[in-house]
Amino acid sequence: MRGQPATGFAVAYPGAMSVRTLVTVEEYLKTSYSPDCEYRDGILVERNVGTKSHSLLQAKLAQYFSNRRKQWKIQAYIGLRIQVRENWYPIPDVCIYGLPDFEEPYPSTPPLLWIEILSPDDRMVDVWAKADELIRCGVPNVWIINPDTLASELRNGAGIAQISDKILSLSETQIVIPLLSVMEE
Repeated sequence: MRGQPATGFAVAYPGAMSVRTLVTVEEYLKTSYSPDCEYRDGILVERNVGTKSHSLLQAKLAQYFSNRRKQWKIQAYIGLRIQVRENWYPIPDVCIYGLPDFEEPYPSTPPLLWIEILSPDDRMVDVWAKADELIRCGVPNVWIINPDTLASELRNGAGIAQISDKILSLSETQIVIPLLSVMEE
């Protein structure tokens, strides 16, 4: 239930003051939330999702990756809980892992590509801070995309690159993602 925490739980809303709670990692991992929440140091963090353009881009990217799964030797996931460090389970909108990928239900190895699709309620300073922390925790590439304009940027250990031509190429891989073509497929 959006905004309605279960007894004994507190939900931290983006841009709002967080409240400490008694949610354990074990409780978080065995509980389903609607919509799903991220887990950060005992606090449930609500995700901004749900617009038509956000959902459409998410579906199109997952389809694009799935269609190239064998060629690129990857597996795409939507909304996967990933342990990037102890007591932090953020959830990418879409992510891709090289094959063979993880075996556990909630991976503790970072994906090759973490994709954050912006929502109208996102604050860029928060999105950038999260992306930078993901990189410090070992995620090699974080791609931030505006679903309405397809403007995007790639953050990684080399810095920040604006994707002005709307085509992302991941270095040292065969992966090329032309956003305009993805949306037309």
